[in-house]
Amino acid sequence: MRVVALTTTDNPYNPITQFDDWYAFDELQGYGTTNYLARIAKTSQDLSPLDQAIAIEEAVDEIVKLNILGKYKKVVAEI
Repeated sequence: MRVVALTTTDNPYNPITQFDDWYAFDELQGYGTTNYLARIAKTSQDLSPLDQAIAIEEAVDEIVKLNILGKYKKVVAEI
């Protein structure tokens, strides 16, 4: 299964495999990346898990594309 996540370029942790450490670093820096992604992703309880994953990846791609300051990057892993 392919998993996609959003992270910042300065976060030394992997949001897929080291989420707790990644999240702690992200919040300590005041980024709120998970909240930002939640605002952009067009998800719903009515969507299937596959459609949820697609919506999240589309949001990550949009954030990275509009990344004026170069702060965000996409992380992909096969689990």
